[in-house]
Amino acid sequence: MSQDKVIEAAFSAEALERAKGIVQSFERFIQGNKDEITALQILYSIPYKARLKFEDIKELANAIEKPPHLWTESQLWQAYAALDKSKVKGTTAKRILTDLVSLVRFAIHQDNELVPFPERVNANFKAWLAQQESTKKFTPEQHRWLEMIRDHIAANLGIDPADFDYAPFAQEGGLGKVHQLFGSELNKIIKELNGTLAA
Repeated sequence: MSQDKVIEAAFSAEALERAKGIVQSFERFIQGNKDEITALQILYSIPYKARLKFEDIKELANAIEKPPHLWTESQLWQAYAALDKSKVKGTTAKRILTDLVSLVRFAIHQDNELVPFPERVNANFKAWLAQQESTKKFTPEQHRWLEMIRDHIAANLGIDPADFDYAPFAQEGGLGKVHQLFGSELNKIIKELNGTLAA
């Protein structure tokens, strides 16, 4: 075995040990803070006692980014991927804050695969859409709006009527337009998508 191979093997073993240390520390952190941090309280309760909000995930992100941990979503994701790549999807994509939901669910063994949060939301969206379209058909414009709502939920954990006053909805006609498209069904659709997509 060449000296380069020996150095490479030692480096790989060291990287693996570092990844294992990060994962173990993260899982201890979750266990130790499950009663103090709102996001962890909600994620531990099945069925969820409350809807997880973006502020809750932001609070969790702030807690893990502080010393002594200094963790980021990407760093945690890579540590899990280093330990078991077969169970970790989306290792090359840029992580977003809501991916913390996926990381916590995987760490506490609610999910047996670590999947980027937007992918999970999209899978739930497709299932919801198929169920809806068994009894009614959406127009292409309604579809486009439903996809914008899906993307908003993937990045923000939910949507409220006030969100239609901001990009990308505002450029497309905002709250007035979405009301025009969905009418009296809008509140029901928002409630269903909030409950189903981030689940």
